[in-house]
Amino acid sequence: MRRQTRQAVADRARNYCEYCRSPGFVSPGPFEAEHIYPRFLGGKDAMSNLGWSCGGCNVHKATAIDGIDPLTGETSPLFHPRQQKWLDHFSWSEDKLRIIPLTPTGRVTVERLRLNRPELILLRLVLRELGIHPPEE
Repeated sequence: MRRQTRQAVADRARNYCEYCRSPGFVSPGPFEAEHIYPRFLGGKDAMSNLGWSCGGCNVHKATAIDGIDPLTGETSPLFHPRQQKWLDHFSWSEDKLRIIPLTPTGRVTVERLRLNRPELILLRLVLRELGIHPPEE
C-alpha cells in the first residue's frame, strides 16, 4: 500500500483506531490501514474500503466481516467505519472505560474484536486521568 494512502487513512481517522477508539500516538505498536472488506473476498484498496486500526483490533478482526450476536445467536455484520457511525452502534460506560454495544452490529464487533480487552481498559483509564479520553466523535 502506498505511503500516501496509508497517511490519508490515518488522517481521516485523526489517528484513532476506528474500532476501539485508541489513539495512535500512545500505541506500543503500529496502526494499520486495514481492508474492511477483505481482499480475498474481493475487497479493494480504495479509500472507501480502508479503515485505521490498531494492531490488536486488526488481529482480532482478521478477515471477518460478520459474527454471531451473543444476545440473539443470529449472524450480524461487523461495524463498517466507512458506512456507519460509531455512535450509532456503541457508547461509553459511565466511567468511560468500556465500550457498550447498542446494536447487533455493536455486539458482534465488541465480541469479535475484543474491544474491552484488559489492556484497552487500562489505557483508557490512564488517558481519562490525563483528560484525553474519550475522544471527540
